[in-house]
Amino acid sequence: MIAIITGDIVNSQEHPSSEWMGVLKEYFSRFGPSPMNWEIYRGDEFQLKVTQDNALFVAIQIKAILKSIKGLDVRMGIGIGLETYIGSGVSESNGPAYQRSGRKLESLKDSRVNLSIATGNEFYDRTLNLMLRLALDFMDDWSVVSAEIIALVLDEPNASQKEIAKKLGIKQSAVSQRLKRARLNLVLDLLDYYENQIKEI
Repeated sequence: MIAIITGDIVNSQEHPSSEWMGVLKEYFSRFGPSPMNWEIYRGDEFQLKVTQDNALFVAIQIKAILKSIKGLDVRMGIGIGLETYIGSGVSESNGPAYQRSGRKLESLKDSRVNLSIATGNEFYDRTLNLMLRLALDFMDDWSVVSAEIIALVLDEPNASQKEIAKKLGIKQSAVSQRLKRARLNLVLDLLDYYENQIKEI
C-alpha cells in the first residue's frame, strides 16, 4: 500500500513560479528522485508518492510551506491503495492509489474543499474527511507567520521554543502565541488520530 498526493496550487497564476517552485522541489526531493517519486507538471500541478503512514503529515507540511508565501494555497487529494503499474514516472504509473487521488482532486474543485482523502474504506473515509474539513476551517486561514511556524515545527519536531525563536528572529513568547494561533495542538492531534486509523485500514 502506498499513498499518492495529487495537488494543484491555488492562486498560482498571480505569482511567478520562481516564488514557490524552488521550495517545493527542495521539499519533494526528500522523497526520492523526480520523476519516479514526484513530478510537477502543467505549471502548477504535482503528484507525489509517499508512504501511507506519513501521507497526511506530508500534505499538511506542503500546505504550510505554500501558505508561507503570501496569497498562495494548495488543493490536494490523497489516495491510499496499491500501485499496480510503475511507468517511467509517477504521473504515468497506475493503481487504485493513483485513481483515488486523481478523482479526489477533481471532486475538490467543485466542493471548494482543499484537502481530502480516499482509502477505499467508506467508513474511515467519512470520519477522516469530516475531521479534515473541520481542521481546514483554521488551516485555510493560516497567516503567513502561522504557516511558517507550522512548517518549521513539523520539520523539526524536537526543537525547543527557544530554538524556534532564534531561527525566526523573534521572542520566545511570540513563538508560543504563534503556535497557539496556528492551532498546532489540534494539528498534532489530527496527525496522531490519522496514524492510528491508517493502521486499522
